[in-house]
Amino acid sequence: MNRAVLMGMIGPLTKQQKSHIRMSAHAQLPSGATVHNRQQAFRLGVRWAIQAPMWVLFAGMLGIGAMGKSQGFSDLYVAATSFFIFAQPGQIVMMDMLYSGAAAVPIALAVGLTSARFFAMGVSLFPLLHKRHRNWRIIPASHMLSMTTWALSMRAFEGMPLRHRWYFYLGVSLPCWLVAVPGTWLGFHLAGRVPEAVTLMLVMLNPLFFLVTFADIKVRLNRWASAFGAILLPVFHYLDTATSLLFTALVGGTLAYVLQRWLDQRQAQTETRE
Repeated sequence: MNRAVLMGMIGPLTKQQKSHIRMSAHAQLPSGATVHNRQQAFRLGVRWAIQAPMWVLFAGMLGIGAMGKSQGFSDLYVAATSFFIFAQPGQIVMMDMLYSGAAAVPIALAVGLTSARFFAMGVSLFPLLHKRHRNWRIIPASHMLSMTTWALSMRAFEGMPLRHRWYFYLGVSLPCWLVAVPGTWLGFHLAGRVPEAVTLMLVMLNPLFFLVTFADIKVRLNRWASAFGAILLPVFHYLDTATSLLFTALVGGTLAYVLQRWLDQRQAQTETRE
């Protein structure tokens, strides 16, 4: 799904967002580093990216390339999915459904649904930028948005002056995007030289890194989602292999959210009575 649609969803800042921006405008970064200009912000983003996120994403794309070769796609085709889609779940779903013989419309719908998370990421991240950066430049830059770059940017923005946040986002996102196609191509040509279990492990590195990055946020919700996913995947895989990943994520995530919301409401009612 093209992340350019996020541009139309970015409106005026809410009172809460304005308050957040005012409080954090002169704060320190979580790492202890202070950003004084745009060059420092960009270099800090690059430094954060190359410490681990870029290599985690590169490893995940190795797995995508190997998976594409095992399903009979060409190296050019698999590399193109990383260039144009740049979303590992969407790439996996698309190649899996194509391999299973699914039609074009269900494939497009499935890829769109698996990429729906970018709506939430975009509307939570981009309004925190300075208003002079919330313009047409978001359209090409939003294509570099990923789970990892969103998580790192959200953390860094809490301690970064408003005017420098755009440059940090570019610094942390650009290296991750640049390694996607080479990683996919290399993984395609290394396929068969490593065990299949290693390939699957590489594909899982990026979402696992995202969970570790936000391990202290909504821990119970993450556990419920993982538990429902582990239970539902074999069931949906038995019913329909082509759409098993899509419906596992959709149903499992929804059940986890509903259950956690119900538990939170019960806890709030209990505290109110006390």
